[in-house]
Amino acid sequence: MTPLAKKTPPFDPKTFLSRIGTGKTIVSVSERGTIFAQGDPCDAVFYIQSGKVKLTVVSATGKEATIGILGAGDFFGEDALLAQHVQLGTATALTPCKVMRIKRSVMLRAIHTENDFSELFVEYILTKNFRYREDLIDQIFNSSEKRLARILLLFAGFGKDGIKDRTEIPNVSQETLAEMVGTTRSRVSTFMNKFRKLGFIDYNGRLEVHSSLLTVVLHE
Repeated sequence: MTPLAKKTPPFDPKTFLSRIGTGKTIVSVSERGTIFAQGDPCDAVFYIQSGKVKLTVVSATGKEATIGILGAGDFFGEDALLAQHVQLGTATALTPCKVMRIKRSVMLRAIHTENDFSELFVEYILTKNFRYREDLIDQIFNSSEKRLARILLLFAGFGKDGIKDRTEIPNVSQETLAEMVGTTRSRVSTFMNKFRKLGFIDYNGRLEVHSSLLTVVLHE
């Protein structure tokens, strides 16, 4: 009888990155702390070990826009791999965070020498680009209410590893949500109160998203 072959454990980027030796630094960032600012040198890629990170960009006229909220297991700062000299945006900790800062040369070497890591990183970049396209389509075709519902579901992890019946997410200001949705703070407040009354969220001191919020996104 042929013995059963042992299953190969899934590739763990956190474990792999912890073993790459010199050229990486673990950085603890307090809530609202700046990881890097727009215009800073762009010479490293970052990997989130824990916490939530907000990415923003400021236009030449001084208008700020939130372009992404990332969590544990996400990379950011990948523009450094294109030999970009300065950061095009700002990364801020939404919650206390622990991030791994990986020098550009070290990251490139890891991509070139470790096939599993290279495949995972390429898949991540493609998924991230797909998410940006979805955001653009969402902005063009969907109502502000649907866009807000989608953002809250993304915060809760829907579409990544599924979503629990109830998922608590970091408290995010209505100003930040308004920036991401592309509407006013007052409209966000109106929608949030509506979602709460319908039982889609709990919004009393903490923000808890229910899976039933998906009905707002799916409703025509």
